[in-house]
Amino acid sequence: MANFIEELFYGNIDPQSRGYRKEHRVIKVSDNMNDIEEKLTERLQGEDKDLFLDFCNAYAELMGEAELDSFIVGFRLGAKMLFDVFCSDDAPFESFLKD
Repeated sequence: MANFIEELFYGNIDPQSRGYRKEHRVIKVSDNMNDIEEKLTERLQGEDKDLFLDFCNAYAELMGEAELDSFIVGFRLGAKMLFDVFCSDDAPFESFLKD
C-alpha cells in the first residue's frame, strides 16, 4: 500500500466493508428485527402501514447519522492520541535523559 490517505481518497480502503461473523448474536437480533418488520407490514393497512414505514425509514436515517457521528468522533480521538504521542513530550515528571 502506498500513501494511506491517497488510498483512502481513491476508495481502495473501505472501512465499512465489514460483515457479521458467523453465529454472532447480532445476526439473530438483525434477523428478528427483519421478521418483526415483515410481520407488521403484512398486518398493517393504509395510513398505519405508511406511518410505520415512515418510522422505519426515519429510524434508519437516524442510525446512519449516529454511525457517521461515531466514525467522526472516533477518527478525531485517534488523531488526537497520535498527535499527543508524536508532538508532545509533556508529562508530570522531568526526564533526566537528555537528547
